[in-house]
Amino acid sequence: MANEKRQGFETAAIHAGQVVDPTTLSRGVPIFRTSSFVFKSAEHAANLFALKEFGNIYTRLGNPTNAVLEDRITALEGGAASVTAASGTAAIFNTIVTIARVGDEIVSASNLYGGTYTLFDAILPDLGIATKFVDVKDPQNFEKAITPKTRLLFVETIGNPVLDVADIAAISKIAKKHKLPLVVDATFTTPYLLKSIELGADIVVNSLTKWIGGHGTAIGGVVTDAGTFDWSDPKFALFTQPDKNYHGLRWGIDLPPEMRKIAFALRNRTVPLRNIGACLSPDNAWIFLQGLETLNLRLARHSENALAVAEHLQKHPKAAWVRYPGLKGDPSHPVAERLLKKGYGGMVVFGVKGGRSAGEKFIESLGLFSHLANVGDAKSLALHPASTSHSQLSEEQQKEAGLTPDLVRLSIGLESVEDIVGDLDQALAKV
Repeated sequence: MANEKRQGFETAAIHAGQVVDPTTLSRGVPIFRTSSFVFKSAEHAANLFALKEFGNIYTRLGNPTNAVLEDRITALEGGAASVTAASGTAAIFNTIVTIARVGDEIVSASNLYGGTYTLFDAILPDLGIATKFVDVKDPQNFEKAITPKTRLLFVETIGNPVLDVADIAAISKIAKKHKLPLVVDATFTTPYLLKSIELGADIVVNSLTKWIGGHGTAIGGVVTDAGTFDWSDPKFALFTQPDKNYHGLRWGIDLPPEMRKIAFALRNRTVPLRNIGACLSPDNAWIFLQGLETLNLRLARHSENALAVAEHLQKHPKAAWVRYPGLKGDPSHPVAERLLKKGYGGMVVFGVKGGRSAGEKFIESLGLFSHLANVGDAKSLALHPASTSHSQLSEEQQKEAGLTPDLVRLSIGLESVEDIVGDLDQALAKV
């Protein structure tokens, strides 16, 4: 990957991770629709399972099509290795259980996607892993919540749906001080808008479903190991004690140095991905590779259109308030201006005067916008999170995350900005 990391983003997004197929000479990435792969010999099979050499075994563990996507994401993030999963949520779950076990704790920002919040608040505790939620706006809140049981810190680059921007560099310093990995969900920025690893992230998660895929046609996730964290600290028992999942291997100690660097990625692939099984299909991996090739072009336009929409809504008499990191008066703008040099993303949230009922009328009156639970599509999308994507949160939890009953979430697409604004205006006129 060394040469690919030196390529410009636009070049790597098109070429990284692919070697032209030596048999067919196909220029496009082939889709390998196979469940399993033939071993060259008994020794070859044993070596693959013992991690003495890398190669293809079974598509649940890895696939050549998926490998191109994984290597390409690794190059774009500036990491050491990536592992795909069936969804962004699966990637997050696999990440947590790769590091934490019964009795451990994680410290997380409270402004999370509703599904992630529920995973941390309701599901992980049943597995014996507790979560402490903190306000991301003050990085010191993370340090105050750390205890001897803490095993990782977790943030979203831009919170879903309130759009607070995490000061990753500041939070990373706290993580490093306490010798803890910082896990960053970079879905709302992708590696194009923000290089989380350069700011100190140890592990980066992306939902491939969103801007990386870009067209709302497939579901997938990926986690990237920066290759910079030392897993030999005794408090990481899953890396320093014999792992009965894999021949008693101590991932942070027994692997040779070049493999120990990616101990997290190896354990992520060979334990939760292999044994829980939430793998990405090669067909979906191929779809995401098509999206990656134009990620830089699309996100630049998403950001441009979103800023125009936010500025328009700021002046609209029926908008009670507007949040967008690119607005100079936004609470997150100082951090966003420092970190996001290529654009502020494609999401805008605002409140319709008249509260929840007015917001519902607005959404039902939209024509160009699609009313559905997704973001990052080429098409403009709208949702009322309090009654949908975040409805499993209590009113108190929604308030803690900054989510108000009148909040409308807009994923701004690639249509003509005049048409986008025109649809918003006609819908607001009916409120």
